[in-house]
Amino acid sequence: MSIGRNNPWILLICCSLLFGGCATREFVAAADAGKKKVGIVFDIGGKDDRSFNAAANTGVARAKKDFPIVLRDVEPGDPTSIEPALRIFAQYGYNLITGVGFAQGPILKEVAKDYPKLHFVLIDSVADSPNVASLVFKEHEGSFLVGMIAAYTSKTGAIGFVGGMDIPLIHRFQTGYEEGARYVNPNIRVLRNYVGITDAAWNNPGKGRELANAQYEQGADVIFQAAGNSGLGVFDAAEAYDQFAIGVDANQNWIKPGHILTSMLKRIDNAIYSIVKDEVEGKFNPGVHVYGLENDGVGYAIDEYNRHLIPPLVIDKVEQARRDIIAGKIKVTDAMAK
Repeated sequence: MSIGRNNPWILLICCSLLFGGCATREFVAAADAGKKKVGIVFDIGGKDDRSFNAAANTGVARAKKDFPIVLRDVEPGDPTSIEPALRIFAQYGYNLITGVGFAQGPILKEVAKDYPKLHFVLIDSVADSPNVASLVFKEHEGSFLVGMIAAYTSKTGAIGFVGGMDIPLIHRFQTGYEEGARYVNPNIRVLRNYVGITDAAWNNPGKGRELANAQYEQGADVIFQAAGNSGLGVFDAAEAYDQFAIGVDANQNWIKPGHILTSMLKRIDNAIYSIVKDEVEGKFNPGVHVYGLENDGVGYAIDEYNRHLIPPLVIDKVEQARRDIIAGKIKVTDAMAK
């Protein structure tokens, strides 16, 4: 069940309806059955963004099929609705409460402090709290590999990057991508733009398309987008210009078949699934959980939609680079490292 994508007042009303009346009977029945209660609050892009939030949703949905849990989710719609959603889950004693996205970090940390007996999960940020598991990813490593693929594919010697919100986390994607491309071609030209500097940057496909149009006009023939819903506009531009784009977080190869060269996978689904499994088994482990190439936390997608677009020799070279990164022979810059 998903609730609340409007203003915070509607969110609270929906939460009251969810947890009151008939829903209370359902809640009690679930508790009597001994099921763990799992709540997840998505980022404002919503769970159907076909990217970051969608990957998180895939993970909890798979966990619901495999484990005896009660699962509820909230799609806030705007930042002011995040804290009420987290607190509603906490007030009703949900065993595991997940906040999707770095923006929820400060809020989730405060809520977790108020409910020390409950367990929380924070994705893409770190909360130094004894009851919070922080899930972070080495996006720069996966971005390096798709940067290599972009450089090997480019015929113009120019590629692009469209980020969502101009923040250090997305700089990590950009930097890794550029280093991977220059590992293949030191002289490659990389065009880069960001949709904006506020949360709205994740939800503006029109601006994403506008930026991609400009980069294709300047000669780019492959564009990597790390922009949430705004990235769907990049895909539209790739189709219109008959060029390539690269997806992010989830496998997005299917969205514009033949125009999505590959997708940089960020296995949020596996990470969340693993945390839910630990909770069910009584093995919840707070602290920082890091996912990189060495544990398949990041990577790139090859499937029926793009296998014909990337020659086997290129895949061989990319796989060798993957092994070299894991072995420490190739150092990829982490733009967020202090």
